[in-house]
Amino acid sequence: MIFSIATSSVLNLKLYHHHHSNLNRNRVSASVQMINSENHKNPRKCECFDLYDQLVPYKKAWSWQKSIVNEKKALIDRNQECPDTVILLQHPPVYTMGTGSSEDYLNFDVKDAPFDIYRTERGGEVTYHGPGQLVMYPIINLRNHKMDLHWYLRKLEEVVIRVLSSAFSIKASRLDGFTGVWVGNKKVAAIGIRVSKWMTYHGLALNVTTDLTPFNSIVPCGIRNRGVGSVKGLIEVGEHVNQDMCYTKLDDLELLDVAHESLLKEFSEVFQLQIEKQTGKLMDLCQ
Repeated sequence: MIFSIATSSVLNLKLYHHHHSNLNRNRVSASVQMINSENHKNPRKCECFDLYDQLVPYKKAWSWQKSIVNEKKALIDRNQECPDTVILLQHPPVYTMGTGSSEDYLNFDVKDAPFDIYRTERGGEVTYHGPGQLVMYPIINLRNHKMDLHWYLRKLEEVVIRVLSSAFSIKASRLDGFTGVWVGNKKVAAIGIRVSKWMTYHGLALNVTTDLTPFNSIVPCGIRNRGVGSVKGLIEVGEHVNQDMCYTKLDDLELLDVAHESLLKEFSEVFQLQIEKQTGKLMDLCQ
């Protein structure tokens, strides 16, 4: 269920702007937009709820996803067409766990957690979400792409690998036996999904300017012998980065802007979707 609301009502939805956010800075055009249209023939439409510069409480975003999934499944049951959807946002500090996640990977007492903890229906172990991390939730019908979960996971990884390469000249890769995207020994993007009747939700989280300190209170994704990294951190130390590029001159907001634009572009390319910004509508799915 999606409702049209006035821009002035955004605060009533309890969507929190990042304390450094500046809505007047340059952004990807919010109009209906075709990204890299020359490479696609009759691409499917994908509605995009672009809240990348806002902090959206995890519980609210989770409810949005489940409501959209249920709507899409109902359309499918009625043999009606429905577009794919992608949500892009940031979260206030929060820990999330997968269906089978073990509390052994928490370095604190659950009753005295530093942040809220949510056990969700996605796969994977515990991870952290917070400001400076771009979270992308694709809600797409795999019947219209490929009904293969491994294919879908590899495509999400490809999106991030392409973003890091094209936007920041960072050499990222997959790591055998693990899901996610890595730069050397550091995981820069975590992926955890749920698929119901071939409809995807949950998604990926890319550390751009994230404060990585909260990861010290957990064993991220249940992997003890490897670290966590961010785009900003990799650029600062010049690790796996093209030294000829001048990304060190970008501040945190600019890094987020660049990463955000590239994420939408590469997502459009990899999944061959026409991104349509939903400028006049915001979701009010959980009161």
